[in-house]
Amino acid sequence: MGRIDGKVAFVSGGASGLGRAMVERFAAEGAKVVLGDINEAGGQAVAAANGARFVPLDVRDEASWIAAIGVVEQEYGRLDVIVNNAGILGTGPIETTDLADWNNHFAINSTGVMLGCKHGSLLMMKNPGGPSGSIINISSNAAILATASDVGYSAAKGAVRLMTKSIAGDFASRGFAIRCNSIHPGPIDTPIFAPFKNSPESTAALMESLVAMVPMGRIGRPDEIASLALFLASDESSFSTGSEFVADGGGTCTMLSKMAGERDDG
Repeated sequence: MGRIDGKVAFVSGGASGLGRAMVERFAAEGAKVVLGDINEAGGQAVAAANGARFVPLDVRDEASWIAAIGVVEQEYGRLDVIVNNAGILGTGPIETTDLADWNNHFAINSTGVMLGCKHGSLLMMKNPGGPSGSIINISSNAAILATASDVGYSAAKGAVRLMTKSIAGDFASRGFAIRCNSIHPGPIDTPIFAPFKNSPESTAALMESLVAMVPMGRIGRPDEIASLALFLASDESSFSTGSEFVADGGGTCTMLSKMAGERDDG
């Protein structure tokens, strides 16, 4: 028996990267998985390979969310897990930030998460036996220590961090057994970095800059984040809500370590 055997799970941005790894892991652990993505060809391929169900989803559009969650309700009559994973990289430094890019960035990385929480929880409230479920929001370690060169990404992911805590506290105080937690990855080897790999030189420079952010000396793997999501999707995490789970190879402890060293030096 799998760790989430029989649960119904929905993953946004499930066609590639972290989302794909979560779909694969959830399916392997016994869940009935529905994945949504704007990339229909990629999403269909991932679904077919994992015995999952694909639905087209533009996370910026509330009507798209209503249709996607409606498929889950029609086919399964319940929702136990939703992972709000879809996201993009940010806008760069503040002085070069275009307003349209900023708004689109927040529409995907922040509003898209809100809509997933909203419509996922509405179905979770209808679950047989009463409201129940696990909401998992993919944030970033940039929500804890901001990325200096990317104001939009840090801002949007920071919004996800506190949105998660607000939702968790609200549901818990109302007696709803719907948990809401956030995952904060550091650099992970996914296709999100593909636009920056235009040549061997640019690829090498990118990897060097990413590894420099990680005290463990390597970037993360998608399956490592999927394992953390699996824990939060399972009943093993039943006492965790409103919490932030960091998987960044020690990236967010760097400044604290430096400060501690400076104090030790007198």
